[in-house]
Amino acid sequence: MTDLSALAARVHALKQVPILCIGDVMLDQFVYGDVERISPEAPIPVLRVRRETAMLGGAGNVVRNLVALGASPHFVSLVGDDMAGREVSRLVGQHAEVDPLLIVESGRQTTIKTRFSAGSQQLLRADRETATALSEQSLATLLSGALKLLPKVGAIVLSDYGKGVLSKAVIREMIDGAREAGRSVVVDPKGNDYSIYAGATLVTPNRKELHEATGLPVGDDVEIVAAARRLIADCAIANVLVTRSQDGMTLVTSEGDVHHLPAEAREVFDVSGAGDTVVAAMAAAIASGSSLAEAAKLANVAAGIVVGKVGTAVVYASDLAASLHQAESNIVESKVAALAAAIDQVARWRHKGQKVGFTNGCFDLLHPGHVSLLSQARAQCDRLVVGLNSDQSVKRLKGDSRPVQSETSRATVLASLASVDLVVVFDEETPYELIAALHPDVLVKGADYTVDQVVGADLVQGWGGKVVLATLAEGHSTTATIARMAR
Repeated sequence: MTDLSALAARVHALKQVPILCIGDVMLDQFVYGDVERISPEAPIPVLRVRRETAMLGGAGNVVRNLVALGASPHFVSLVGDDMAGREVSRLVGQHAEVDPLLIVESGRQTTIKTRFSAGSQQLLRADRETATALSEQSLATLLSGALKLLPKVGAIVLSDYGKGVLSKAVIREMIDGAREAGRSVVVDPKGNDYSIYAGATLVTPNRKELHEATGLPVGDDVEIVAAARRLIADCAIANVLVTRSQDGMTLVTSEGDVHHLPAEAREVFDVSGAGDTVVAAMAAAIASGSSLAEAAKLANVAAGIVVGKVGTAVVYASDLAASLHQAESNIVESKVAALAAAIDQVARWRHKGQKVGFTNGCFDLLHPGHVSLLSQARAQCDRLVVGLNSDQSVKRLKGDSRPVQSETSRATVLASLASVDLVVVFDEETPYELIAALHPDVLVKGADYTVDQVVGADLVQGWGGKVVLATLAEGHSTTATIARMAR
């Protein structure tokens, strides 16, 4: 199974994973229309409103993403006793998968962000909010409810938008409670003082937030890693995932590991809410048993999907799985190369000091014997090139009834194997010219040959390489398989 296949399998593990999300919920309103003239009252566009929509924002958008990924979120937040608060409650209630604890505080303005757009152009955003501390009663109710949920969940998300829900006291209680319960804590941070998140499993600052929190430059990979390590050392945070917009993401762990993940987006339409998608994907993946590196890869793919959507969108599990399968198909296609491209690729591998191996065959109707041969061949080198007989070559060797599978099909199946790094189709009856062109360090053939019978052995041994005879898996051959099928 390739890395992407394994990652796609992790998507299914997200289903019904219980996650506790606590943070600042908002009401995101969108007003769409057309601009046909400038106001006579001031040099501003007049928006003719065509439609309006509303959805959960802030921590509510994290919950929307958790639901879309198939998780089962418990949601703890606070709203005001107003129309916006009732709309937030209604929207949360539309998701049967969510177990909500929405505390209503009188006299508080529920946070509303209203975006006005004409076509694809956003004209204005208007914010209404109360960014003050919770009342003592609200605070006690919120903490009591959240702490009771800790044993029921696999991970906790602290979605901090600085609107008052996640005070220092709440953050400390939640992180300490989670650590005592053995639960991971993923934080979408706010502000410059990250010491308040001490003990968290992971924080997810963007590049600007990382700079503001550390005061260090964050212009390139080296600076990003240095600043992330400063956070880990100074703030007692276990791991840092830095979101870097068009430059992808960087995961830095307390063990010293660094993973740079290139951006996945093909086309960016809207980056709003992408951070919420990343946090949701990280928390759900960690809770489902993924490693931090696997979770970061999933979150990176999810971010690439969501910025290609319009508005505060979410990523569905089906989106994630489809994207991973498509990426795997692209990789499979890229592993099948013409001779000139293969020569260039082998040169790049050799420049990196990697040992290149070679084996060949018809590989018609791939069976366990083939898989065993390829695995043994890959164990002898850093990169394995497979020479594949073309359809015409197979016919000359095996007769007009062969091959059963076309060279395109056979190449695709071979390229999908993790043990195979490159497939090159050749039209000759033997791979002698191909071996001479690729100059492999190791030549592998089945033990039904002797070294002096292996085509190209003289070449490889002549330039100091070695010839390896792989153990054959008994009872498997394409010819025998076809004979059994014909009975």
